Amino acid sequence: MEFVKCLGHPEEFYNLLRFRMGGWHKVIPKMDQDSLSSSLKTCYKYLHQTSRSFAAVIQALDEEMRHAVCIFYLVLRALDTLEDDMTISVEKKVPLLHNFHSYLYEPDWRFMESKEKDRQVLEDFPTYCHYVAGLVGIGLSRLFSASELEDPLVGEDTECANSMGLFLQKTNIIRDYLEDQQEGREFWPQEVWSKYVKKLSDFAKPENIDLAVQCLNELITNALHHIPDVITYLSRLRNQSVFNFCAIPQVMAIATLAACYNNQQVFKGVVKIRKGQAVTLMMDATNMPAVKAIIYQYMEEIYHRIPNSDSSSSKTRQIISTIRTQNLPSCQLISRSHYSPIYLSFVMLLAALSWQYLSTLSQVTEDYVQTGEH
Repeated sequence: MEFVKCLGHPEEFYNLLRFRMGGWHKVIPKMDQDSLSSSLKTCYKYLHQTSRSFAAVIQALDEEMRHAVCIFYLVLRALDTLEDDMTISVEKKVPLLHNFHSYLYEPDWRFMESKEKDRQVLEDFPTYCHYVAGLVGIGLSRLFSASELEDPLVGEDTECANSMGLFLQKTNIIRDYLEDQQEGREFWPQEVWSKYVKKLSDFAKPENIDLAVQCLNELITNALHHIPDVITYLSRLRNQSVFNFCAIPQVMAIATLAACYNNQQVFKGVVKIRKGQAVTLMMDATNMPAVKAIIYQYMEEIYHRIPNSDSSSSKTRQIISTIRTQNLPSCQLISRSHYSPIYLSFVMLLAALSWQYLSTLSQVTEDYVQTGEH
């Protein structure tokens, strides 16, 4: 099915096919599970249960850094889960958070008092994003510097590190409007949405779709202000594994915002980038010139879709103009082929079917031989 979705995008088709045939090892090396201690195996098991996307990208890191980031993420995720639980009273929650570090040394410690979550209304958007994501960016940056894989400046510049986390967090919050509404959560900032409707849930009503899209565009414009810091941060990285780990989520977020911009579907269903598109980003975002080209591509997509009637249109154009000044190339990533898209897609489809056929034939043959042996 994913191959069919990519037929109109030859570059994605090629990369998805290459990825499925083992190309992913170059970006995300396979981890040797057998060499892990039992405690590390448990950590990675929880990591996969908690976040499949993060579990995948963390494998881009070198071994020692990979383990440190895995544990770092799990601890912060536990803290975040505890903090987000609105069924826990403040009187009980604050001591739990303050003493959480001590519980890490108590193997039998459990917290089993969480119940159904009440509706959450976010009142302080910038502060919330800083604590749940900005501090993660700062903590990771200090780990990179302390390991000497990166220069001290990477860990010292907390503003850029903070922006790395905020950009990802804001993107997730923007994209997940409908899902959060259905789950009883409200993360869109009240100081923004209250300019358009009385209740955040009103955006899901068909009669408010134009106002909803205007609010959406304003939030995306706000998130784009972090891109200059993202470019500065990534430009400082020297270790390839750290670069891949940091760059891949950022370009995914940029592509997601481009898909969401001025898109009514955010309020009607799920907006996701294509799997072939995601694979292409993963395989391309391994160096700074390529990352800049990706940023340029999606900034241009947004720029050409800015409605003149949009209340934040001038601000959107202004921030994109600012991003353009950061030495972004005036071209897209170089295509791998000069053949026509239809011809190339046909050849790739034929190759994919052939590979699938040969794989199946090989498996049948192996089963037949094993049966004969028995």
